[in-house]
Amino acid sequence: MDAGPVSPEIPQLPRILVDPRPVVLAGFALWVLATVIVWTNASWADARPVCLMGLVVGVLGSSIFLAQRRSARRGDKGAQVGLDTD
Repeated sequence: MDAGPVSPEIPQLPRILVDPRPVVLAGFALWVLATVIVWTNASWADARPVCLMGLVVGVLGSSIFLAQRRSARRGDKGAQVGLDTD
């Protein structure tokens, strides 16, 4: 049972599914919220370092994303593809 020739083209996903900005912003906002909640409740003091590290990782990830997007906009050879649009 031959289904016919297979198309070498890969269909493009909708833009909303490939845009990393909402995920990055939502994740960072959740870490900020968790940090505020943990800092206002003394019984959760053991979780404070975890929340602070979550914020550090969020800042690091955001800065890497912004650096990659800046490289893509400049047209650098090693930049990721698809980050150059607003």
